[in-house]
Amino acid sequence: MKDFNIFYDEAEDILYLAKEGEEKEVVELSPGVNVELDSSGQLIGVEVFKASSLFKDVIKMMEKRLQAA
Repeated sequence: MKDFNIFYDEAEDILYLAKEGEEKEVVELSPGVNVELDSSGQLIGVEVFKASSLFKDVIKMMEKRLQAA
């Protein structure tokens, strides 16, 4: 995962992890979570829709830790 960059579109609430490559196929892992594959079937991207609601518990925990620091 070290080659992946992380992007967050706040307006659309989409978290996107991506690396260089040309998308050939998109596979829905579960509602709101897609992976993108290149022509070799290698993972080049992950899209998480409604990211803030999926990760709200993680975000709250991180906020608490930051406040305590």
